[in-house]
Amino acid sequence: MLPESVQAFIDAEVAASTTDFSDLRAVYINGTLKPSPEQSHTDGLIAVSRRVVAGVGARVDEIRTVDHDIPPGVYPDMREHGWPTDTFPELYHSLIEPADIVVLATPTWLGDQSSVTRLMVERLYGYSGEANEKGQWAYYGKVGGVIVTGNEDGGKHCASQLLYALSHIGFTIPPQADAYWNGEAGPGPSYLDDNRGAQNHWTTRNTVFAAWNMLHTARRLKDAGGIPAHGNVISNWDLSNKEHPNPEYR
Repeated sequence: MLPESVQAFIDAEVAASTTDFSDLRAVYINGTLKPSPEQSHTDGLIAVSRRVVAGVGARVDEIRTVDHDIPPGVYPDMREHGWPTDTFPELYHSLIEPADIVVLATPTWLGDQSSVTRLMVERLYGYSGEANEKGQWAYYGKVGGVIVTGNEDGGKHCASQLLYALSHIGFTIPPQADAYWNGEAGPGPSYLDDNRGAQNHWTTRNTVFAAWNMLHTARRLKDAGGIPAHGNVISNWDLSNKEHPNPEYR
């Protein structure tokens, strides 16, 4: 739990906001390796961000990837490619597609993002070739962000990989759209152990900044009708090539 003074400051900023965010939706994709209801340190840091986003009235959903039957792949529905089950299409259409903000949250293992976080990056990529109503790539007009936890180094490395991936497939990345907490090198406490992470005001500040920056950017994008559809409409480009019939090389 955050110190009472920090919670009070965050709540005061939320209460003082004069912007209507109630029509926005955010989804946090938690890449913990622990199935529910096991405690997730990553969820502990997500909670700080959620306090801001939900506090201003935006709808907030969370996907704990490991709780779902999601096979690997880079196609929208892997049942069409040999897998007997795939719950990702349902999650995508019900929670990710309608979201204005998508946050990838991951623990750090061996200095890198978790395996299920990378799995979700690949599955998000599978839908990136679809078009929105303007004829742009599917994620144009959506905001992306990243949260990283761990008890070893790798926070900035994970954030740089994930933010690039989100940007590359079409998400808009606000300034300072990532936050991380890493404990001391080697074995040691994780974010929720001994309430260690909550005492780190630097991490808390950056998490709160990231939440507000994602909200402000999503608000402006939504009010502007998304990214202008000039110079980036898919149908204006014919990439057909008889030697390479699939220009995406999947």
